[in-house]
Amino acid sequence: MKLRVRAQLTYRFDPPTDAIYKMQVAHWPGQHILEETLTFDPSVAFNEDEHAESGSRTLRCHVEGEVTLSYEAVVENGQLQDLSLNVAQHDWNELPADVLPYLSPSRYCPSDQFGRFATRQFGDTSGGARVSAILDWIAANIDYERGVSDTETTAARTFIDRAGVCRDFTHLGITLCRASGIPARAVSAYALQLEPPDFHAVFEVWLNHSWWLVDPTRLAPVAGLVRIASGRDAADIAFLTTQERCEVIRQVVTVTPA
Repeated sequence: MKLRVRAQLTYRFDPPTDAIYKMQVAHWPGQHILEETLTFDPSVAFNEDEHAESGSRTLRCHVEGEVTLSYEAVVENGQLQDLSLNVAQHDWNELPADVLPYLSPSRYCPSDQFGRFATRQFGDTSGGARVSAILDWIAANIDYERGVSDTETTAARTFIDRAGVCRDFTHLGITLCRASGIPARAVSAYALQLEPPDFHAVFEVWLNHSWWLVDPTRLAPVAGLVRIASGRDAADIAFLTTQERCEVIRQVVTVTPA
C-alpha cells in the first residue's frame, strides 16, 4: 500500500533545551520511502542517527523559542498481514539473541508481575492463538478513554484502572505477551484511518521467525501502519523527548493514500 504521511509539530521551548525527535519513517525491510522532506522553522542544526537493528531514525538538536518541525513522506509499506491464530511460538533457546531483551520486564511493562494471571487466563493457548486471546481480553476489559493515564502510567496501573489510550493498551499487551513467554516490543507508527489522526502506539510479537504487528486498540488496520520506531516500551519510541519542559502549540498528523 502506498501512503503519504505528514506531521507538523510546533512547540515552544522555554527555557532552551536539548531535544530528541523520532518521527521519520523507519528504514525497515518491506517498507520503502519513495519521497521525503523535513524542515525546521526557524532553521535548526541537528544530528541524525539510525538504529542498526530496528531502522529507527533519531534527530538530536538544541532548540529554543517556538520551533516548527514539518515532515512528509510517501511510503510503500508492502503487504502487512494480520496475525494468524496458527503462527507458532518459539522455545527460548530457539530465539535470536537480539530478540531476547523483549522477553524481560521494562519500565512500563512489569511482566514479571503477571505470570500467574497470564497462565490462568490464557494457559490453554500458545503462539498466535495466545496473542489473539490477549487482544480479545484487552478489548473486553479495557476502555479507550483519554485523561485516565499520563506519561508515568504503567501496565499494572492500566490493569487496575481498566482504561487508557493507545500507549496504555500497548503496554498491557506487551506485558501479557512477555508474561506468556512471547517476545513483544512497542512500535510507534503513522496509522491510516485512525480517528482522530495522531501518532499511534501499537506492538509486535516475535513468532514463527518474524515480527508480527498488532493493534491492541483495534482502531487502525494493520495494513495501513507505517513504522517509525520500536523499543522496549514508550520510553524508547516517544516522538519528542526533551531535557527541559516544553509547550505544545500545534500538532497535526495525517495519513492518506498516495
